[in-house]
Amino acid sequence: MPELTPRRQRLVLAICCMSLLIVSLDNTVLNVALPSMRRELGADVAGMQWTIDAYTLVLASLLMLAGSTADRIGRRKVFMAGLVLFTLGSALCSLAPNLPSLVAFRMVQAVGGSMLNPVAMSIITNTFTEPRARARAIGVWGGVVGISMAAGPLVGGVLTDTVGWRSIFWINLPVGLLALLLTFRYVPESRAPRPRRADPVGQLLVMALLGCLTYAIIEAPAAGWTSPLILGFASAAALALAALLVYEPRRAEPLIDLRFFRSAPFSGATVVAVCAFAALGGFLFLNTLYLQDVRGLTALHAGLYMLPMAALTLVCAPLSGRLVGSRGPRLPLLVAGVTMTASGVLFAAFEAETSTPLLFTGYVLFGLGFGMVNAPITDTAVSGMPRAQAGVAAAVASTSRQIGQTLGVAVIGAVLAAGLAPGAHTDGFVAASRPAWWVVTGCGLLVLLVGAATSGPWARATAARTARRLEEPEPVPARG
Repeated sequence: MPELTPRRQRLVLAICCMSLLIVSLDNTVLNVALPSMRRELGADVAGMQWTIDAYTLVLASLLMLAGSTADRIGRRKVFMAGLVLFTLGSALCSLAPNLPSLVAFRMVQAVGGSMLNPVAMSIITNTFTEPRARARAIGVWGGVVGISMAAGPLVGGVLTDTVGWRSIFWINLPVGLLALLLTFRYVPESRAPRPRRADPVGQLLVMALLGCLTYAIIEAPAAGWTSPLILGFASAAALALAALLVYEPRRAEPLIDLRFFRSAPFSGATVVAVCAFAALGGFLFLNTLYLQDVRGLTALHAGLYMLPMAALTLVCAPLSGRLVGSRGPRLPLLVAGVTMTASGVLFAAFEAETSTPLLFTGYVLFGLGFGMVNAPITDTAVSGMPRAQAGVAAAVASTSRQIGQTLGVAVIGAVLAAGLAPGAHTDGFVAASRPAWWVVTGCGLLVLLVGAATSGPWARATAARTARRLEEPEPVPARG
């Protein structure tokens, strides 16, 4: 990619942030609309989980393929294809006649979305080559997540209460089309000097692993944890994982380069991303249902209640990016772990949702922590990696986020459903959600512990060694 002027760099960053906005906004808007969708489509808790997880599951399955494909055939081409598919999927979602159709169209959205975030991050990485400038750009990128969290509940609440839940998908259409036109006009094409070959077997194994695991978790409360169906899917997930760990190291250019994980900061960022986004997925899922089903708030009022969390994320994300650029990722990770854990404890041990002051305190703490965690995850994932593999490294980080959100909604929804009487949405909700809030607390604690362990001098030394090794191709073990 040729060196761009500062003005052109900012324009490219703005275009990439537009893609993140529609992908992130889609989930926050959807959460607020879940109760309205459940009533119209006759869905249960598992049905609501699938409207979210069908999207994040497909997204997680295809992100690494999209990243490596973009490195190989051209980042702008893949990015534009993603914008077209995501916009088309949004239009189809707004027309869905029933729950299965909505889930299917959400999967179309996700195929497009998988071509956006990791590819946009790769474009940003190759546009901002100076470390401090890149950290600031990533801080702006993280701030867009805060904007989506701030705008999503409000926009979703207004649209759901006035026009209906279908209108929440309409907002993606103008933004997607505008981003497409601007990308065609202003974003230069780029690709890796040494493109990687496709890995269809690895891709299928990843899809089997994530799909079977998510299905087993979501459907277990209804089918029974020891039913043959659930045990079969869980076993298939375990076999897919084992096959992936055996097969991938034997390829010269694997879908998942396991050498990345020799870097302690990279491995730590992956675990932190899974835990932080699992906490976010569960946090939004539980609060949306509680505020509307138990407190009886409208979608708009529920969105207004969650504004403190969104506002803190919006403020703290760019601050976190500046801290990462000036002092490294350690401080933001520690702040994120402490505040997210404290927020979870308020709900798990003190039933914060039953007290409005405690409820808002929990929202502020969680928003502060989540705002701090995104920039160090992204910066750690791409820093020190060869620029030729920026797309794959960014895709692993993005995949970790989506896996986290998928598992967060699946696990926390399953725990909640196990504690609720069949058909009940309000009776015993607070008591049934206690174990789920302890899961959120555990995720926050892992962010703190893993972040502290993988952000010191020893961890940075492992990152430097890994980067040097990645410059040289690893010998492929002889087959059989």
